[in-house]
Amino acid sequence: MAENLERTIARDLLSIGAVFLRPEQPFTWASGIQSPIYCDNRLILTAPAVRNRVEAGLAELIRTFYPACQLLMGTSTAGIAHAALTAQLLDLPMGYVRGENKSHGRTNRIEGKLEPGAKTVVVEDLISTAGSAVETVEALREAGADVLGIVSIFTYGMQRGLDRLAAAGTTNHSLSNLDALLGVAVEDGVLAPQWRERILRFRNNPSDASWMNTNN
Repeated sequence: MAENLERTIARDLLSIGAVFLRPEQPFTWASGIQSPIYCDNRLILTAPAVRNRVEAGLAELIRTFYPACQLLMGTSTAGIAHAALTAQLLDLPMGYVRGENKSHGRTNRIEGKLEPGAKTVVVEDLISTAGSAVETVEALREAGADVLGIVSIFTYGMQRGLDRLAAAGTTNHSLSNLDALLGVAVEDGVLAPQWRERILRFRNNPSDASWMNTNN
């Protein structure tokens, strides 16, 4: 993906408050890790201009990296709307994969028609440790899909996520990433320059809280 679009999407995410940078008052993730960043890409859906750029960008990623794609599958829940909107642009069928099987009705985990061997691309909103994306890929493979790979809006680029994707034998292509976002944030005065390297230190080793120590 061209650097200018990475930066454009990064600036978009910052402008609508989809990405929060708060290194001096870290967020607590579900794992208990203290994080200087929080991403909520659901806000894209309520910002039409940004939404249009994101969906057009996802469509272009698929055309470029997965031209044989026959079906889009969104991750539950944040990837569903983006999969639907991107499928509309590409004139492709779509569905989505639940986190687990329904407890009633047909007890489906995969919603939407999936033909055996269908060349499928997973649509995810955010890649951090890549857990939900890899689980989605594995569920689709078990159901007979030929998963070509993943497209996503934003990635932190965490090593654990990269390792999980590699172990699953799949690839991810994101519209933007943490490096681009931090560059834009510093340029636009959203983030003090001294925090850039500290946040990258967090990204590279999120379990090490030493990035918060301003004496280091």
